[in-house]
Amino acid sequence: MDNIYLLMVIVLAVLAIADLVVGVSNDAVNFLNSAIGSKAISFKTIMIIASLGIAFGAMSSSGMMEVARKGIFVPGEFYFDEIMIIFMAVMITDILLLDFFNTLGMPTSTTVSIVFELLGAAVVMSLIKIAQSNTETISDLGNYINTAKATEIILGILLSVVVAFSIGALIQYISRLLLSFKFKDKASWVGALFGGIAATAITYFIFIKGLKGTSFIPGDFKEFVFTNTPLIVTISFVVWTGISALITNVFKVSVYKFIIIIGTFAIAMAFAGNDLVNFIGVPIGGWQAYEAWHAAWLETGVAASEFSMSALGKKVPTPQFLLFGAGIIMVVTLWFSNKAKGVLKTSIDLSSQDSVKERFQPNFLSRGIVRLAKGSSNVFTSMLPEAVLNKIDKQYQKPVITLERGEDAPAFDMVRAAVNLVVASILISIATSMKLPLSTTYVTFMVAMGTSLADRAWGRESAVYRVAGVLNVIGGWFFTAFSAFVAAGIVAFLIHWNVKVMIPVLLLLVVLLLARSYLAYKKKSTSSLDPKSLKKSESSTVQGIISESADNISNVVSRTNKIYTDVLKGLAKEDVKTLKKSRKGVDKLDAEIEELRDNIFYFIKNLDETSVRGSSFYITILAYLTDMTQSLDFISKKSYKHINNNHRKLKFNQIKDLQEIDDSLEGLLSEIEEVFNSRKFERISYVLTRKEEIIELISDKITRQIERTRTEEESPKNTSLYFNILLETKDLVTSIMNLMDEYYTSYKKE
Repeated sequence: MDNIYLLMVIVLAVLAIADLVVGVSNDAVNFLNSAIGSKAISFKTIMIIASLGIAFGAMSSSGMMEVARKGIFVPGEFYFDEIMIIFMAVMITDILLLDFFNTLGMPTSTTVSIVFELLGAAVVMSLIKIAQSNTETISDLGNYINTAKATEIILGILLSVVVAFSIGALIQYISRLLLSFKFKDKASWVGALFGGIAATAITYFIFIKGLKGTSFIPGDFKEFVFTNTPLIVTISFVVWTGISALITNVFKVSVYKFIIIIGTFAIAMAFAGNDLVNFIGVPIGGWQAYEAWHAAWLETGVAASEFSMSALGKKVPTPQFLLFGAGIIMVVTLWFSNKAKGVLKTSIDLSSQDSVKERFQPNFLSRGIVRLAKGSSNVFTSMLPEAVLNKIDKQYQKPVITLERGEDAPAFDMVRAAVNLVVASILISIATSMKLPLSTTYVTFMVAMGTSLADRAWGRESAVYRVAGVLNVIGGWFFTAFSAFVAAGIVAFLIHWNVKVMIPVLLLLVVLLLARSYLAYKKKSTSSLDPKSLKKSESSTVQGIISESADNISNVVSRTNKIYTDVLKGLAKEDVKTLKKSRKGVDKLDAEIEELRDNIFYFIKNLDETSVRGSSFYITILAYLTDMTQSLDFISKKSYKHINNNHRKLKFNQIKDLQEIDDSLEGLLSEIEEVFNSRKFERISYVLTRKEEIIELISDKITRQIERTRTEEESPKNTSLYFNILLETKDLVTSIMNLMDEYYTSYKKE
């Protein structure tokens, strides 16, 4: 017996563990975003509840494992060696693809990945078999692919996008009209009724429907439950409504918080029950295929290339210890994965009720959709009586939330979080009961987007950005499908070409790329926590604003000093790499200042009534900082363009003059940085006296260049660049001195 297949089974087991880790990092967003976004319960509590849900869900996912074995292709049409090639190609591709999306912080679908990877690898292997046959043609491809089931799965995935968005929006709209944003002021029986309906729905779809996929529940008990389902649902409604009333009236705990707790458990359980097949279905299928062939080999000596895999087409239960072990790995990953938090942020930001730093830029499609939606809304509202519109608007009036200083507001309230969890978990459970590997990412994300729309979270200020974000994520899903199909097909072809050579090579590639991805992500995480980045002002007094602004001014001056010096060095040495790096430094600085400008609205709202003058100071400071970055941006871009286009190098006298200016400016900026770091603001008066000195120096260099241009200069590009640098440096110095003057004036008034 050739041990290559035993090694392949072992490798599949290792890849299954890696896929569980990578997959859970991606899919944590599916069951954590609603609870975390609402801030109804602590993060630790959320994690404990989700962990329990995952553990229970993993134990009930046995039925879904059949999808990997026979849901996409017809196993009886392949031999054992071909099946193992398909499974290896799928697992190698899946890990790399999911890790790529995790690193980008984009939620993608593990279901779409596995389905299209299986399809791509099976199609390529089928084409290879057809090419080697003398009787088969491309029209026989349908004999190898389970087209009916594959089509059902793919259509179910695509349809889930529309269904999840529509149902989420409808249920949220009805809930908001009935409960309003002031749901805490409603009568206690309203909350109890809401809790009873929500908990009963979860009981039916998660637990009753979920029994179909469990192999460890006795058959007699299942038969009793399915026979008496209407009675059990009625009793559940009465019991859950009573419990909700008890929680509200006796224990004084919000029933919505209670629903979020059981909803988080339910959706984590639904996720594990539906998605575990995405991570371990293929390795388990490979192990079961190996067992079937190995038994036949011991008995008859049949070769791997001659043993038909029709055994995989039968119903084979998955051992519970494998499901339990997979559940443990998922839980551990959930607690320790940092990438999960990055993916989580995308979904919460896109569904936030308040303004956040938008992560996506609008495009023509998002603008068109928003305009169409706005027009449709205007038509619809024109058909309703004004009294009805006023009543609806009243339900959408938000209460004022008082927060402690430094505390962030919830992304959305508990009603929306509860609807998100209940609707998503129900839709996923319905698909699981039908043995359809529905994309939990599609469902949870689109439910969250639908409830956001119904909750008017996408207002005029944010709609175009949110729609662009949703389109980006959906586009990423389609890219996942295409790339999964193509990549798995290519990997299957390479493995078939030479199994013993390509498997070690591809596994080495997986290790290297995962290591590279980890290091890149770690570096990115470190840079995102850069202590040198600009900080938002959180003070509500003038004195506090002046003090906090000192750190930002020192920061910008220090970075300006370095960028300006690096640009001139890059020019002198014709170093494109240095100039490109300087441009990136300017872009980063400009982005940070723009973020401060975008926060001005909230900054002013936060000010004390007696400290409104602080807003004028703060806005003026930001204006001068913006002027500084604009000058730096102009200088760096012009310099980069000049060198990148291979224009003439600056002459020795020009470089020497610029170096003289740089030395003088560096001394000034270092002095300013020291003033603000030491908080010796009285020394600003000395700094201001140096303005004329530097301006005069720059003017002298301009005069000299005019003389050189008239007598000896031969390069128009060279001359233009040099004048641009001098004039923009003059503007830079002016902005810096204006900033110093404004700060010194405000400091003396205090």
